Amino acid sequence: MELKITDMRVADIEGLPKHCILLKIYTDRGIVGLGEVRDASSATYALMLKSRILGENPLNVTKIFDRIKQFGGHSRQGGGVSGIEIALWDIVGKYYGIPLYQLLGGKYRDKVRVYCDTDVAGRHTGRDMGKALKKRMDSGFTYLKMDLGMDLLLDVAGALNAPAGSLDELKKYNLKAITHQSGSIDKCLMHEKNYEVFTVPHHVTGISVTQKGLDYLENYVKEVRDTIGYEIPLAIDHIGHIGAGSIIALAKRLEKYNIAWMEDVAPWMYTEILREISRRTTIPICTGEDIYLAQNFEPLMRERAVSVVHPDVLTIGGAMEAKKLDGMCDRYGIAAAIHMAESPVAFMAAVHIAASMKNVLAVEFHSADYPDWFHLVKGLPKPLIRDGYVQVPDAPGLGIEDIDENTVKKYLHKERGGFFEETSRWDEEWANDREWS
Repeated sequence: MELKITDMRVADIEGLPKHCILLKIYTDRGIVGLGEVRDASSATYALMLKSRILGENPLNVTKIFDRIKQFGGHSRQGGGVSGIEIALWDIVGKYYGIPLYQLLGGKYRDKVRVYCDTDVAGRHTGRDMGKALKKRMDSGFTYLKMDLGMDLLLDVAGALNAPAGSLDELKKYNLKAITHQSGSIDKCLMHEKNYEVFTVPHHVTGISVTQKGLDYLENYVKEVRDTIGYEIPLAIDHIGHIGAGSIIALAKRLEKYNIAWMEDVAPWMYTEILREISRRTTIPICTGEDIYLAQNFEPLMRERAVSVVHPDVLTIGGAMEAKKLDGMCDRYGIAAAIHMAESPVAFMAAVHIAASMKNVLAVEFHSADYPDWFHLVKGLPKPLIRDGYVQVPDAPGLGIEDIDENTVKKYLHKERGGFFEETSRWDEEWANDREWS
């Protein structure tokens, strides 16, 4: 039986804790596929592709992906292509009565480890963070991550060295970016002076960490380890836009604390910088949540610039690109940890994909402090996470029955439209899409 795609609609939500964009693809046989556009993104990245997939058979996932992948890009620009690809696989699974992991070649594991990202609001100490992480351990999580950022040093006299006035400028125009982990990036950061400051890469800020600052950060990590012990992996993220020299100096200080990885210590496209940092420390270096398509990870892997790759399912291109990356991990001897800061739709896609990957460490979880996150969809087991793992579901597709209308409506984005409203204005969007003459 041939299926046809008849419609695509979205619903923007916020507050659990990120701005997320839920996606539905409809068919003429009543099967609806669930997908999602990357967090802190725009539904436009998916809706502009609607006219290019209408009337297509959703079972032909590769054919459709090959048509639309030219419209994807790094970071949030990969969200439309990736979200559609996931929704197509959900349709395929529902049509054949097969879970996504089986469509990807079967599974290496029956349950997938989850690593729990943890934030502490406001001014706090390493002991405060340690207590927050200890609560995660007490609830069953077996892998942890925390931020260890420049924001901790902004009010510590003599901790940062920077061109005169630049730290004040950073606080005025960029503080929302530095402290956004309890929510999404604010749209004000995409305009005027905010955007100018927001987009200065690490090696151009002129900011470095002084010995006093290194002492402070080392003591912070020591307090964390004194609280949680040394037996459990602890990764660190959001260190800040500081130069490679400071990153290397900090890494040397932290080696004794058994850090699982240091994440995004330079923009991902600077292979040589990441390679130099990797060669100067025993701490694994990790990046990749903003990389579109598996092929773009290869320079980092080939040059041994990273020890852990960190794809986001909703940026890399979806399930098949993640599987390609897993093959590259096998070839280069590099581990994968899946970035995930979105809704249960993308999270369950990541769980299936991780189950099918050989070289995966864990899938990120960012919503442990938001009980309603678990109620955004119907059909998942409760509790979903048990002792730090998610049991891989055997239900068709993603294993999700449907979106929970009441919960989603409770968290609809105030500025981004309603609950899966009609999108016919996108039906006639077109261009000459051929990439050659």
